[in-house]
Amino acid sequence: MNYKELDTPALIIDREKMIDNLHFMQDYADRQGVVLRPHTKTHKMPAIAKLQEQLGAKGITVAKVGEAEVMAQNGLQDIFIANEIVGKQKLERIRALGRSGITISFAVDTPCQVEAAEEVFAQEENPARLLIEIEVGENRSGIIHEADFTALLETIRRCAHVEFAGIFSHEGHCYNAETMEDCREKFIISQERTLSFARLARELGMVPQVVSIGSTPSLMHGFDILPGITEIRPGTYVLMDASQGHAIGTLDRCAATVLTTVISRPTAERVITDVGAKGLTAQTRQKGICATPGLGTVKGFESVHIFDVYDEHAIIYDKAFRDEVRVGDKVEFYPVHICPVCNLYEKAVLVSNGDVVEEIPILCRGRLQ
Repeated sequence: MNYKELDTPALIIDREKMIDNLHFMQDYADRQGVVLRPHTKTHKMPAIAKLQEQLGAKGITVAKVGEAEVMAQNGLQDIFIANEIVGKQKLERIRALGRSGITISFAVDTPCQVEAAEEVFAQEENPARLLIEIEVGENRSGIIHEADFTALLETIRRCAHVEFAGIFSHEGHCYNAETMEDCREKFIISQERTLSFARLARELGMVPQVVSIGSTPSLMHGFDILPGITEIRPGTYVLMDASQGHAIGTLDRCAATVLTTVISRPTAERVITDVGAKGLTAQTRQKGICATPGLGTVKGFESVHIFDVYDEHAIIYDKAFRDEVRVGDKVEFYPVHICPVCNLYEKAVLVSNGDVVEEIPILCRGRLQ
């Protein structure tokens, strides 16, 4: 079947572009002498996670315990939850994953999180594996002050049933870098800050096994990774999207599109298609190298963008595009941000040279707890 015969909306993945993206990042990690642990919150598909491991990735990253559970049920054995874990219920679920033979680690940035893990893992043969998050400029979670880092390490040292596995950071502020040079500078500064905490840990007798960084915009340009970094965790690179395409200067590497049908042409300029916020999100990127016009870009008409979305409608204003299409025509959109888009679909359709190859279930979809 040609993929244009599919009912819409449908999430489409170009197999060859995805494979090229996977090789690109694995080759980069290999050249830089670091481990690739891709963040699977982008695609949420165990099948793609397995492919990433087959091509050389050492384990995967997830955002939520629920994602870790699904990935483990589908054969992924080495999982890092790059998020602070709070609450006995979640810790007990992580404990259960460890008991099943999965190598599982998770994030902390506050002593009470360590103490809660110590309590839940008190009767376990294997300790809870903890990575401390370092805040490097994104203004999100993570340690900011050295005194807080020292206090957190001391808490870990006092607890017999937790293990200090290392530190990690996320240079997400690189999305808003104004220029390529600004992106590179933010990337280097973020690494230096991460490494300074790794040195402090070693000075305190707590040697990090893992020093992990990662954000797709900062890893797509071949910037050097500093000595001492052991691991990178990009996610979006596997499928890319319009904002990442703008960051690298081309949409040619965007493997994911949303196939949609023109359902109305009510004016001389307006076109309506059958996918809206519930299939694309209403997310925008308006700053820096990832800035992207509108709410999605039309494949084949890269200067045409979605003006607005309702729940089930995309609104485009462009006379030339309107004159090109008819009601019933299929068009494709490059999403602004692919990660939340994948979470909206039950399956993705893998396509090669225009033909449907496979339907891949998005098994981690909706696993938000």
